[in-house]
Formats: sequence, structure tokens, C-alpha cells
Amino acid sequence: PSPLVCQLTAGGRGMTAALELQGITKSYDTVQVLQKINLTVEEGEFICLLGPSGCGKTTLLRIIAGLLDPTDGDIVIRGRKVTALSPSERNIAMVFQSYALYPHKTVWENIAFPLRMRAPASTKIPFLGRFLPAGKKLTAELSRQVPQAAAMVGLQKLLARRPSELSGGQKQRVALARALVRDPSLFLMDEPLSNLDAKLRTDTRREIVELHKVTKRTFIYVTHDQTEAMTMAGRIVLLNGGRVEQVGAPLTLYDDPDNLFTASFIGTPTINQLPLEVSDSKARLLGQLSQSALLLKAMPLLGAGNFTAALRPEALHPAAAEDPEAIPVEPDFIEEMGAESIAWFWAGERETHRQIAVRLSREHARDFTAIQALRPDWSRAFIFDENGRRIRLSSLSALLQEAPL
Repeated sequence: PSPLVCQLTAGGRGMTAALELQGITKSYDTVQVLQKINLTVEEGEFICLLGPSGCGKTTLLRIIAGLLDPTDGDIVIRGRKVTALSPSERNIAMVFQSYALYPHKTVWENIAFPLRMRAPASTKIPFLGRFLPAGKKLTAELSRQVPQAAAMVGLQKLLARRPSELSGGQKQRVALARALVRDPSLFLMDEPLSNLDAKLRTDTRREIVELHKVTKRTFIYVTHDQTEAMTMAGRIVLLNGGRVEQVGAPLTLYDDPDNLFTASFIGTPTINQLPLEVSDSKARLLGQLSQSALLLKAMPLLGAGNFTAALRPEALHPAAAEDPEAIPVEPDFIEEMGAESIAWFWAGERETHRQIAVRLSREHARDFTAIQALRPDWSRAFIFDENGRRIRLSSLSALLQEAPL
């Protein structure tokens, strides 16, 4: 299979694994930042480490790079254990959030800098170094590799400029070319687009994806922006509190979340969480006694307890107020997005009173204030227990599929 469709799993070993993390733990005194991270990345994959601020994604990236030492666990790059090796011995390239360019050097010199640093000491002898055999070899290597790396990111015409003469997007491309010229085993990127404006982020995002296709290298990309992760990654590693919550393709995390954290973190607007209380012969949805025939059928399968029924904004539809399957709502406000709109409603009473987001067509958006009830598409609902774990009963899934719109 293509590298982009290779399975990425927690633990396990691939035949051509570019990276293996084996029980990586990181602690500062009594604070545990990473907890037993096991991960295998196949050669040529584009992986996004995604999660909220403070979840440990940048710490994990720095441990892979060798900038931090793990408290426990091992790092293996292309079959070689590198846990005790310095960053320069790991053959990795890292692009930081800041461009970190040398302001007094041209674009050409900034891109060439990593190759000069790795060259033999004899090449650094003033005046004479360039005429020695190693110096001549370095000159030939720079003449070939610097223009090639610049061409990959569209900087051929800017090689003579200095960083002060470049835009933010061009500076970021210089940083990418500087990483590319080293021919690394891994590309590590720590939120490289966070300093760019919205349009430039979109353009540079596409350029990085194209760069990955051209180079066929292994990219590990850190971001807290789910849009970046969803549009760029072949696989997403979702972190929370130093743990891996779920690993999979972007649409897998969206359509088939393992837990409530994944369901709520992936997707904009966030998924609607409706409290569901099941007792002996009653079901309360959003604190109100439900007349839904489907929920009454599902009660024996769920058993008594408190649950969360989660529905994405596109899984709720305007309905007649007398529909027994519908949820009574009050219109709040609407966000016009052009082709579609995001409408917000209030539902529930007292403790369960909350906002619900619904994705509406332009036709329905015109009558937004007239909507008094919403009908859930239960075939697209997720049910979670009190601990946020997904309830995956095949009989329950079959029952939910019976719900017509």
C-alpha cells in the first residue's frame, strides 16, 4: 500500500518503520507530562500530533528531536535506537514556530548553513578551506543542493535576498528549505504556520502537503489547529493530558470517535452533547421526559444510568413541534457562512439548559426564527457512558439505524 494509507497504531512494529516510540514517559518532579506513549510511524507518512495546549505534543516532538531526554522509554529511528544520541546524530530536521533565520545572511546562505556546519573542520579554515579537497567537495555540494531545495519551495528568484526583504510566508519557506537540504530521516514541524495570517496559512498549508508528496519523506507535524490536522495529515495522533486518546485517519476520528474527548475536540462547531438519563421505564433527554420511540427501544440495551448522546451539527434537522422524536428549542442567533449557516438554539431546562449548534442550508436559514423543534438523526448519534467511553453495542447500532428522518 501507499505510505499515506499505511496503518499507524499505538505500539506494534512496521516492517519499514521510520519512527518507533516505546513507552515514552516524561516527568518534572511529581508532574507527569507524557504517560507511556507507544507509537509506530511508517516510512513516508504525514503525521499530525494534535491536542489542546499543555497536552504534551511539543514535549513529545522535542524528545524525538533529542532536545529533551525522556524520563523512561526508547526512541528508534529506522531501526536504530537513538535515545542516548544527540540531536545532530539523529539525522532529523526541525522547523520551529519562529523562523530562526540569520538576518545578516542571504536566503542562499541560510539554506546552506546546515551543510556548512556538517562539513569537515578543514573547510572552515579562512581563505584556504575552500581550496582543499573537502572544501571543493562542499562547494560542489552546495551548488547542487541549495538551488534544488529552494526550487522545491519556490524560492529560486529570492536566493540573493536577506530575511528583512521577505514576507512571513517566504521566511517560513526558507526555514523549510533549510530543513530539506539536510536530507533528514524525519521532518519535525512545531506549529510552523502559527505566525501567518489566515490566507497565507491556507497557501502554506497546501505547499507543505505538496512538499510532502514530492519528497516522500516522513513528516511529523505538531498543531493545536484541527483544521490543519484534518486537511494535511494522513494520520492524526490525538493527545490529551499526556496520553494518546485515539490514532487514525482524519475522517475516522470525525466519524468514529472512541471517546467523548475525541468527538468533542474534532469538528467545528463542536459536537452537541445531550445528557441522557435512563431509568426503569423512562428516558430523559436534556432533562425532559422523552417520547422518542427509538430511545424507549434502546433503554434495555443501555441499562439504567447517565449517558451522553452526542450529535454533530449536521445530524439535527428542523422539525414540527408536535413530532414525538423532536427536541423543543428556542432560536438564539445564526452565523451566515455563505453556502450554509450555523444556527444556535437553546434547549433543555435548569441544569441541562445549553446551546445546540445546527448546520442549516440557506433555505432553512431564512426561517431560522420560526424553528421551534429539532429532530435528531439517531443513525448518526454517538452514545457515551459517564466516563466518556463510547458504547459500541452492535444491537444498539442496528437499532439506531432504524431511525428515519
